[in-house]
Amino acid sequence: MIVDSLMTTKVVTVHLDDKLTKLQEIFINTRFHHVLVAENGRLRGVITDRDFFKAVSPYIGTPAETSHDTATINKKAHQIMSRNPVTIKAGSNIREAVSLIYQHGVTCLPILNDEDKIAGILTWRDVFRGLEARYNKPAAPEQKD
Repeated sequence: MIVDSLMTTKVVTVHLDDKLTKLQEIFINTRFHHVLVAENGRLRGVITDRDFFKAVSPYIGTPAETSHDTATINKKAHQIMSRNPVTIKAGSNIREAVSLIYQHGVTCLPILNDEDKIAGILTWRDVFRGLEARYNKPAAPEQKD
């Protein structure tokens, strides 16, 4: 099995200088947990929903919000992204992807094409969904002689 068969091709990207308010909209309004930071189609970093919530004050949007809290949401993507993310090439074996996820303790692998541009993303959820589909297929009926 290759990563292309399990990866998500609908990838959400932001630019290096996009404010965290844009990420807030993405994480609140979609089911995505990973956003890729790109420049001219090239991967520059990854931001997870955990990275976002760690960087932003929990008082945003509450009566207790202060100017310091507001400053946290006005940070830029490049300030909180993980740089030099672990990646894998399109067409790679899923075993290699699982090994990379496990060895590096990451929750996603951006998939790059031959030109090193973003082709998709593979998350641990994608891997489990693929395994579930593979092992929960109905068994082929037995043939009688």
